Amino acid sequence: MTTNALDNLLSRITDLDLRRAVESEVNILRDTKDFGLVFERHLPEEVRLLSHPITRGVKVQERKSASSETWTVHSVKAGIATLVDDDDGGDAAIERPIEDLVVVRGFGEPIYPGLKSVGKVERGGNKPYHTVINGENFYALETLLYAYEGQVDCIYIDPPYNSGARDWKYNNDYVDGEDTYRHSKWLSFMEKRLKLAQRLMNPEGSVLIVTIDEKEYLRLGLLLEQVFRGCDIQMVSSVINPSGSSRQGRFARTDEYLFFVFIGSANITPWTTDMLRDQSESARKKVRWSSLIRNGEGSRRTRIPSLFYPIFIGKETGDFHSVGEPLARDALADSVVCPPETLAMLPIDGSGQELMWRLHPPTLRDYLSKGYAKFGKRDNKTGFRAPQYLQRGTIKKVESGEIKTLGRDEEDAMVIEFEEGAKTYSPMTVWNRVSHSAGDHGSAMLKALIPGRKFPFPKSLYAVEDTLRFFVGDKRDALILDFFGGSGTTTHAVARLNRQDGGRRRSILVTNNEVSDDEAKALRKAGHYPGQLDWETLGIFEHITKPRVTAAVTGRTPDGHAVAGSYKFTDMSPMAEGFEENIEFFELTYLDHNSVARGKAFEAVAPLLWMKFGALGPIITKVKKPFAAPAGSTYAVLFDINRWPEFVEALRDREEVRYACIVTDSLAQFQQVVAEMPHTMGVSMLYEDYLRNFEINTGAGR
Repeated sequence: MTTNALDNLLSRITDLDLRRAVESEVNILRDTKDFGLVFERHLPEEVRLLSHPITRGVKVQERKSASSETWTVHSVKAGIATLVDDDDGGDAAIERPIEDLVVVRGFGEPIYPGLKSVGKVERGGNKPYHTVINGENFYALETLLYAYEGQVDCIYIDPPYNSGARDWKYNNDYVDGEDTYRHSKWLSFMEKRLKLAQRLMNPEGSVLIVTIDEKEYLRLGLLLEQVFRGCDIQMVSSVINPSGSSRQGRFARTDEYLFFVFIGSANITPWTTDMLRDQSESARKKVRWSSLIRNGEGSRRTRIPSLFYPIFIGKETGDFHSVGEPLARDALADSVVCPPETLAMLPIDGSGQELMWRLHPPTLRDYLSKGYAKFGKRDNKTGFRAPQYLQRGTIKKVESGEIKTLGRDEEDAMVIEFEEGAKTYSPMTVWNRVSHSAGDHGSAMLKALIPGRKFPFPKSLYAVEDTLRFFVGDKRDALILDFFGGSGTTTHAVARLNRQDGGRRRSILVTNNEVSDDEAKALRKAGHYPGQLDWETLGIFEHITKPRVTAAVTGRTPDGHAVAGSYKFTDMSPMAEGFEENIEFFELTYLDHNSVARGKAFEAVAPLLWMKFGALGPIITKVKKPFAAPAGSTYAVLFDINRWPEFVEALRDREEVRYACIVTDSLAQFQQVVAEMPHTMGVSMLYEDYLRNFEINTGAGR
């Protein structure tokens, strides 16, 4: 009998107490017997922890070798480790320099993770940060449970397709088409990660999206049915290669599949196309007026002084008066001389930071005369009106007639037909969109962003964007996770969605820094090995993901040139404009619980607290007695529990601080402090042994 049949029979039991009793017995049976998809669950995967220190008792492999032979460290002295072979009873011993060794962990052996920042991009002002993590994704998922269990709105993953082309590893070895167990290894690999993904997802309403091709789609479908028991699951076929991939004596392959797992109240938000037929989007798309003011780290006045100038409006009426000239580089903002009865609006944000406008004075004057720029509602406190403008792609559509105009308003600004009330469509289960071609909008996109660097089969940016929009289009603060991050397309797509509607969605991307099989062989032949600079700079994270995401947000290639070309579809704009987003890049590190100092341990786990509390503002990186609550932070940490009255008093007038973390091993002390905190503030307990809070790999995810 299948699992679904059992569930159907159970649902027909009308006596609630009886149904619960029977369900309890059935669940016991389910834990001891497989129903549906049955496969060999292989030995737990072993993973090399490149950053873990070499200490007595850890298991190691030789860093320079591709062999999976494992030794145990008997002792370490003067940089030399004495190793014993457990299979030989521990009698035979060899000595190796510790720099030639790497720690190995199997699933079930406790690990203490940390995050080390390896760079950031700040162009999004006060928006939350996207995070991109370099690390093994199973451990990364377990680590993320601390911050995000039950909170993720959407997971989008593009896992290895198990093509037999040695494109993924199991236990440090590439799996190829000759491996008779490759299907069950793949299922074991996926099942562990999907179970963790399930814990991260919001049970009230979220969706898991998995892309796959014909090699594993049948097994994947059954696996999803078993892991996400009771959830609605649909499969979509999407054309990603319109020219087709020839197969001798078989049909040419043009599509791949997407599985959608609907959790809780998750539903599709209709859009302006059904994804199969070519509805004319232009007449239905909502026209977006963009803010004239730039913000973010790259938008300071000092960068382009000619974009710092006054716009004058009537002091009493708020009507536009004129556009002034740029201030001298060292001129003070309050030195502007206003025409009579006017106010001067300058690109200065709420914190007093001097930024810049997006258009030069002559261009803005031209836009205002043509109705392509306008002013928003008047601020009751300042009297200012936020200036807005149409981007070049939108102007082209207006001038070509693709976007209809309804004339001018009383201030001579263009009145444009909006989307409200226009017809929308539910998507079909077959998608055929020109924009989803992986070659044209995946590989070519990557070539523009990071010229000279290659990545196998990147997804079309617009395919990922469209897929996500159906589930987070109406959730502007959505949290999106991709733990097979690859080239970084998901973060790029989320930035595009935010630009289209002013959203504050944030993505978490996890990828590793593996090199390809061919690259690994060539590097070893040249005398390089994992952990060395020559090896690591060619890994996915360092060579592809990090530079691609950086180029997308900044609009600059790794060599500093403006990214060539323009975005197409839905929101057309020059790629060189980049996005107003913040990104922090991290490396997943591994700590030795017995040797790391307490302060150093907090420094390693600090980014996890920051992520848990919203990924906003600065990270509290160091232990600071009695407490830390830096300016601009949305959370605070009490390190000395005995000084809690001062802590509570210090936060009383800090409205921006929405979360507090209390360091104590005493639940009674924690509850005492919580009772005195504002009811609107989220409060968490952190053990004094910082690493104890984050122990992973204990078997809970298996």
